[in-house]
Amino acid sequence: MQNDIREVLISEEELRKTVAELGARISKDYADKTPIMVSVLKGAFMFMADLVREVTVPCTIDFMSVSSYGSGTQTSGEVKIIKDLDTNIEGRHVIVVEDILDSGVTLSYLLKLLSARKPASIALCTLFDKPKRHKVEVKVDYKGIDVPDEFIVGYGLDYAEKYRNLPYIGVLKPEIYVD
Repeated sequence: MQNDIREVLISEEELRKTVAELGARISKDYADKTPIMVSVLKGAFMFMADLVREVTVPCTIDFMSVSSYGSGTQTSGEVKIIKDLDTNIEGRHVIVVEDILDSGVTLSYLLKLLSARKPASIALCTLFDKPKRHKVEVKVDYKGIDVPDEFIVGYGLDYAEKYRNLPYIGVLKPEIYVD
């Protein structure tokens, strides 16, 4: 796997620091609330696990799985719900925890879907943002790191279900994937 990485973009240490900062901000903002943190699978699972350990207020968790990529590297534009929430979010304070804001198509759809379920509030926390790739405007309440328009993997992010277990964020060599 290491040989498929062109460069390490974000180190383990920088990831830990960023996640701790996001957890502290969420804890402060939700000091008198019990948010439900909704992880978007599969990419956000590592981030979610580390983030909830940094949140110091009571919170609950749930998971959704949505896809607009299939096995490619570009969004298809079609969003498919693979796994929905197990929890009723009506009247709850919801924090959607996502790995990366890329085109915004999937997140825009997901936030509209969840908003229709009448939560008390809904916020978005994304570890990474690719501003140059945005096609749809999405309000981000908690943002970690802006990343360049490169194909990145590691810390939950994958290419064809591989590389999620890298402890850092690496740029995948272009010859590894076919666009």
